Amino acid sequence: MQLQQLRYFVAVAETRHFTRAAERVHVSQPSLSQQIRALEQELGADLFGRARGNIALTDAGEALLPLARRILADTETARREVQELAQLRRGRVRLGATPSLCTGLLPRVLRTFHDRHPGIELIIEESGSHDLVRELARGALDLALVVLPLPSPSPALTTVELLREDLVVVSSPDSPAPPSPLRVADLADEPLVMFRHGYDLRDLTVAACRAEGFEPSFTVAGGEMDAVLGFVRAGLGVAVVPAMVAQGAARDLRTTPLASPGLHRTIALAHRSDVAPPRAARELQRVLLAAT
Repeated sequence: MQLQQLRYFVAVAETRHFTRAAERVHVSQPSLSQQIRALEQELGADLFGRARGNIALTDAGEALLPLARRILADTETARREVQELAQLRRGRVRLGATPSLCTGLLPRVLRTFHDRHPGIELIIEESGSHDLVRELARGALDLALVVLPLPSPSPALTTVELLREDLVVVSSPDSPAPPSPLRVADLADEPLVMFRHGYDLRDLTVAACRAEGFEPSFTVAGGEMDAVLGFVRAGLGVAVVPAMVAQGAARDLRTTPLASPGLHRTIALAHRSDVAPPRAARELQRVLLAAT
């Protein structure tokens, strides 16, 4: 008994027509009929009644049909599993992340993943959560590290919380030291170096200042993470950044904690709810969860 014969049998059983079944499985009708006859001879029973041109399953055919479907389904599952294992030796993962996470969390995680799966190409897109959600929705990314809550309205995404991160204030060691811990209200007296529009950190900082009753004063606005840190080093102002980023820049920047309750952000890993990530992306997800 061959898998090909079972496919032909199921096609005839479902279409009740030899010609249409042959079209479905992309073979000629005589070839399909020949394989069905060979299967019947091997089993020692007719699988179809052919009286007056009507195709109907015999009792033997009715008994074989669910078994044949199960065998074909199991074969397809096995094929997919083997292919997915092969995908961990080659392939690619498209990961989106906010720039601060590319600076803080991702380098060590991607190193771990690359050491385990050197054949997987990693494609990283840096952007704010709003843009990353849009790229996920249109299928341009497999996974994305985003800041919760997601922008509303947002497409159907599955999110897994990874970590809750404190925000701190960084300043140049050459500038006057701000009070420690620093209250958000104290930022009214501090010139701020501000991120570009679309950065979650920009929205969070501005919202926190407004909640304290003032509009923040920007000396420089519109930078990416590396630029913002560079402007702070030059003494152009202070910036609110994730603690993880501040730790990486601790050698040449002063870090000041925020007074309780402080400012925080929640990082989550997101993917589309209607599409299962490929095997390599699921493996990267496992590494990310283990690292946080």
